[in-house]
Amino acid sequence: MTDRTDATPVPAGAPSRGRTYGASRPFALLLVIGGALGLFASAVLTLDKIRLLEDPSYVPNCNINPIISCGSIMRSDQAEAFGFPNSLIGLAAFAVVIAVGAGLLAGGAHRRWFWLGLQAGTVFGIGFVTWLMYQALYRIGALCPYCMVVWAAVIPLFWYTTLHNLRSGVIPVPRALRPAVREAARYHWVVPALWYAVIALLILNRFWYYWLTLV
Repeated sequence: MTDRTDATPVPAGAPSRGRTYGASRPFALLLVIGGALGLFASAVLTLDKIRLLEDPSYVPNCNINPIISCGSIMRSDQAEAFGFPNSLIGLAAFAVVIAVGAGLLAGGAHRRWFWLGLQAGTVFGIGFVTWLMYQALYRIGALCPYCMVVWAAVIPLFWYTTLHNLRSGVIPVPRALRPAVREAARYHWVVPALWYAVIALLILNRFWYYWLTLV
């Protein structure tokens, strides 16, 4: 995935005042698609949460077995980390991501502060979903398919936003580290692939006792 900017590159250690930064079409598409997946999953979770509040006996359609159980997640304290359903954060955040991606597809370019804001949002997102992964695996002991869709969406959104900001000069990179950034861009798929693999192995290991009963 290659990125472009709408101005001549500046030294990584000295971002230009007033400069605007565009982005490549693949990156913009990633924002739209990743945001749409996250928004869809957040909407489903929000609707199920509302139904659960209306009827405590309601069983979400993603309650498949003792491990794959949205209901167990929704009834946990972790599902309302800030005092309201976590899915409401997703509804707002992923809508913003889609809007940013659509603007970039239309040829938009943004100031450095805008990209740093998007970076901060994806850092919060990856930190939050990592915490939720840990809670689901080792505290609640259940998995929610729609939550996992959100995990899967946030990982590339964080990684490619970071890569874009490093390559474009939004985030200054010391000269000694620029070859590493170029290599990361060249093999950009490696980090998300390894990330997904680690999560899969953690899930396999955590619920190994249950998977054995299915054999």
